[in-house]
Parts: sequence; structure tokens; C-alpha cells
Amino acid sequence: MKLKTLLLGAIAGTALAPAAFAERGSDGHVNIIYWQAPSILNPYLSSGTKDIESASLVVEPLGRYDQDGALVAYLAEEIPTVENGGVSADLKSITWKLKSGLKWSDGSAVTSADVKFTADYCMNPEGGCAQLAKFEGVESVEIIDDLTVTVTFGEAKPNPYGPFMGGQSPIIQMAQFENCTGAKAPECTEANFGPIGTGPFVVTDFRPNDVISMVANENYRDAAKPAFASLTFKGGGDATASGRAVLETGEYDYAWNLQLAPDVLAKMAEGGKGTAVSAFGTLVERIEMNMTDPSPSLEEGVRATAAAPHPALSDINVRKAMSMAIDRDLLVEIGYGQAGRPTCNLVPAPLAYASDNTDCLTQDIAGANALLDEAGWAKGSDGVRAKDGVRLSMVYQTSTNAVRQDFQALIKQWWEEIGVETELRNINASVFFGGDPGSPDTFQRFYADVEMYANNFDGTDPESYLAQHTCDKAPKPESQWQGENINRYCDPAYDELVAELGRTGELSKRGEIAKKLNDMLTKESYVVVPLVDRGRVSAHANSLGGVILNTWDSELWNAADWYRIK
Repeated sequence: MKLKTLLLGAIAGTALAPAAFAERGSDGHVNIIYWQAPSILNPYLSSGTKDIESASLVVEPLGRYDQDGALVAYLAEEIPTVENGGVSADLKSITWKLKSGLKWSDGSAVTSADVKFTADYCMNPEGGCAQLAKFEGVESVEIIDDLTVTVTFGEAKPNPYGPFMGGQSPIIQMAQFENCTGAKAPECTEANFGPIGTGPFVVTDFRPNDVISMVANENYRDAAKPAFASLTFKGGGDATASGRAVLETGEYDYAWNLQLAPDVLAKMAEGGKGTAVSAFGTLVERIEMNMTDPSPSLEEGVRATAAAPHPALSDINVRKAMSMAIDRDLLVEIGYGQAGRPTCNLVPAPLAYASDNTDCLTQDIAGANALLDEAGWAKGSDGVRAKDGVRLSMVYQTSTNAVRQDFQALIKQWWEEIGVETELRNINASVFFGGDPGSPDTFQRFYADVEMYANNFDGTDPESYLAQHTCDKAPKPESQWQGENINRYCDPAYDELVAELGRTGELSKRGEIAKKLNDMLTKESYVVVPLVDRGRVSAHANSLGGVILNTWDSELWNAADWYRIK
């Protein structure tokens, strides 16, 4: 089957919520808590999930992915397909038509100029865009009329749903951001903290790394929504406090990403105030190996860039041995229970794109030691290996979280068993996953040797996700440290295969290429070391209706449909 065949109409058009309310604001206030606090509300300047999802309450894409991964029109009149004429027969262009009468929250009209501007904003060569992979292969965006734009690709694009689809690629208002392009983008604090949007809510106050206050958007396209007149988005704390706030005390209505040990979560659920919800998608806890040297002895502009290759991790034997030393089954047992599965894949789903890579699933300390011995990394009297004057001494960083600190402690022990000295560092999640170009502690800046976090992709096709690892997307000073290629991996063969995926229409062949790309990053190069295929676990109050957990898009994708159960 060709992907073109699927474009002939296999698009969802379902109603998303029951008619549980009939008047905007009639259900009062709703409280949301994310233990990773948002630091910015512009998804193009942060790849942190907490920033993307909080922003999704305000700025919206042309289309979203529903709970089943199907494409659903939001600002667009419909999802373009070959059948309805929206996707050209040669698959080189896609034409989007906005719904008529759409307004920004300031009352001005949403037009195709805003859509084109959004693409130009992200693709500006003088700036850094955290979502540049969504625009992979785009040659031009042309305004046809006030409501219509055509995106043209350099080659046939069997999956043209990168730009403007999902929470990672929303439309931003040209009038607000037109003087905030390129290198100026991070400087526009007012716009980045309070974007004018089309979503159900409007920001009234934003305190970075703390709390966001919102009210219902009076210009929202559905006169009966949202049901809530106001919203508080609280950030910070930890997963334990977030879980208790919904499941035990009832202080909050929705808690995201309850990354807690299974027994802890089960005990909280006994409180009776809320319900935990979970589902598997593409969220993978992984270790990223820094291919560049993060040593503070290097000057800024060289440190953690391609100009300074990593003195130890440039050796694939070191990366492979560090992966071999890890017991993924034990990590799942202590960290996630039934909500986790050991994995060797960066792309664990859907099945058509998931490699049969299982090489990493059995811990092999002896094999790891033998590999390092053979590679010439000899143990010193202190048990730490060295070669040509370079010690195997690693700084291992992640965000502050009980499960992650448990993982760090175990992995440090295993690595020391193979002669790798390990210093642990944990950073406040709001800072670690923030997009501040001036902070040395963000995961994009990567001033450590290895780091651990989880990430996933919008929708059910991993093309844009895998395109994040091309050479041009490495964070660097010139891009204000924005970029999705976190470990600075660069292989021209990988880049060419990404391009081939972009022009391949046969589904089975797309699957083969995606699996090869996955394997190049994992079992062939070990620049990404997957650990756990994580189920998404969140919780909502028993009094909050309309919640549909979505692992393919923002969890807050249908917040306009939430309501209070009387």
C-alpha cells in the first residue's frame, strides 16, 4: 500500500466532545499542574514538552492528531488529501484552507499571511528554530488568497503533514511577531510569554518557571467553549506533589506526567479524588551521548560544538560498552512497572516503523569490559579506564525527578563496574527543558558528557522526528542553542537516508527506511541509548469531564472540550 492511497481520505472527522455545556465560562475555574514548569510559551523557541503543551492552550495548528493518531482539522477547513484536491497528484505540494471567520484573541482576523509568516519565522536562516524538522524539504509557502496557502516541497513528499500539524507547529500571529524574527526571536519577551492565539484560553499573567493565569478566549470559534472561565497552570515541584494534588487532596484538576514508581502511584489512587490515566505512544526515556567536548576548559563558541569532538565518546566502543552495561529490565521494574517496557529503539511505535532491534536488552558487564580492554582503554589503579591520556570520566545529567535519580544511581554503579567514572548532576526540570539561550543548564546546550530525558513525536509517522538528527540541526551559538540534534551527531549517509524517506511513498519501504535510521542512531552508532518505552501516565479529578488522553499530540489538545461534572 502506498501512503498516497491513505491520503485519499483516511482522515478523521469526529466530534470531540459531548454537549455537556452550552455557555462559555459556565463552569468557573480549572487548575492544571505540570511539575516541569513552563519557561516560555513559544514552541518554536523550546522543544520542552512542558512549554509546547502549555502553549497549546493558546496557539493552535491547522490540524491535530487525535487520541488514535488520526488527523483532525482545527484551524483548517479540512485536512488536505489527494482525493479532495488538497494534495497535488505529484505529491509536491499541499494546499491548506483556513476556516472562514477565524479571529485571533485580540479580535483581528486570522489570514493566510499568518500561516506563511509562521513558516518564514521558523525557517529564518539567521535564527534558531526548535521545530525546524517539521519544515524539512519545504521549498516555499505561497499565499493564494486570504484563507489559502500552498506549501511546495523540493521533491515529492508522500507525508506532507509536517508543517502546521500538531502542537509542535502552531500558527503564530504575524502582527505580533513580525519584528521578532531571526536572531531577534529570543529577545521578544512580551510576545514569547504572552502570544496572541486562536486557542480556548488567553494569557493574563505569565511567571516563568512558576505559574500562568489564563481566561477564556472571548473570540474562540465555538461560542459555547471553553466551559471554564479561567484557568491556572501551575508549574514546578515534583511528580509526587503533582500526583497528590489531584489524586489525594483534589486541589488540582489535571496532573501531567506522573513519573512515579508504581507502588507510589497506586497508594495515591486510594485517595479517591481522581483517576490515573495511561497509554503507550512513542515516549522513550533515553541517554544521549555528547559527540562534542563539553569541557569548561574550552572557550565559549567552541565548547560543545562540532569544532571540538569528544575525547572519549567519539570512540564507538566506549558508547557501546556503556549501553551494554545497563540492565533495562531492572530500570523498568523500579521506575515504571506496567507503565514501561525495556527498549533498544528510539522509535518504538507504530509497529510499521519499529525496528526488531533487541541487542541491548540483556545486560553484559563482562562483554562491556572485554570490549573496552580490546579497544585499549586500560584500567588504572583507581579502577578508572584511560587511553592516550584521556580518562573515562563522565558528567551524567538529567532533570530533578525521583525516578530519574534512581536510574542515575544504578547506571553510575554499572558504569563504574566497567571502569567509567561518573559524576551525577540533576537540574531543575523547568530550567533543563527550557529554551533560555543564556542558560548553561538546558538539555540543548548539553554542557555534560551524557544526559537522560524522554521525548516523543506528534502523530504516527516518525519522518520529522528522525529528521531531527541531520547535521544541520545541531544546537550551536549561531542558532541561539536551538536545534533538535541534541547529541551533535553528523553522518552524511544518515542525512541522505532522511531525504530518501521524505520522497518514498510505499508504506513498507518507508518502514524499512525508518527502521534503518533508528538503527543507525542506536545499535550502529550508540549516539542514542534507549532505555524505556514509557507509557504516558497522568491524572484528572473525578469531577473533570471531557478528558481524552492523547499520546500523539499535546495532552491538552482538547482542553476546549473539558467541563465540570456536576
